[in-house]
Amino acid sequence: MPDRQQVSDQQLLEALCAGHEWAFTAVYDQYWYPMYKAAFHKLGQRHIAEEIVQDIFTRLWNERANLRTTTLNYYLFSAVRFEVIDHIRKAGPRSRYLAWYQAFASQHEHYTEDEIAYNELLRNIDESLKPFPEKTREIFKLSRVESWTVAQIAEFMHLSDKTVEYHLGKASKAVREYLNETLLLLLLSIFS
Repeated sequence: MPDRQQVSDQQLLEALCAGHEWAFTAVYDQYWYPMYKAAFHKLGQRHIAEEIVQDIFTRLWNERANLRTTTLNYYLFSAVRFEVIDHIRKAGPRSRYLAWYQAFASQHEHYTEDEIAYNELLRNIDESLKPFPEKTREIFKLSRVESWTVAQIAEFMHLSDKTVEYHLGKASKAVREYLNETLLLLLLSIFS
């Protein structure tokens, strides 16, 4: 096993792709804590952050022969970013809505209609954002669904505030137009 101080990230990546366990151990030792810190900073949940980082390292080892990256640091932290966003997307708004729903369901007789309306709204928003790049969709969801500020999104995605505002403007306009069309079609179908 070579001395880690004398091995570049590029050499480490090549050794990892070749299946050398010492390279994987060196990557794990060097990157586990910074990756965990990045995930924990955004999620605030230790066990979820640990799980995300562990899953990334498991995938890294299992897919080592097929890696198509030249920058180890960028690859690993991009993986953290995408896994955090995916976790937020899957758990965030629905779990918050579920908590609200459970707290107030006994007070509402028509909770099934509320749930259907909420799910339909989410589906319509997703549909309206389909033509946009993943980055634009992520920015919109973090802002409008997760209530993140422009500054938080810019820091998290490593973008300028102006870039985040630009993507938010494009996505918000598209969502408004799509929902207006959908509402108009619904009203026309009801009253025709």
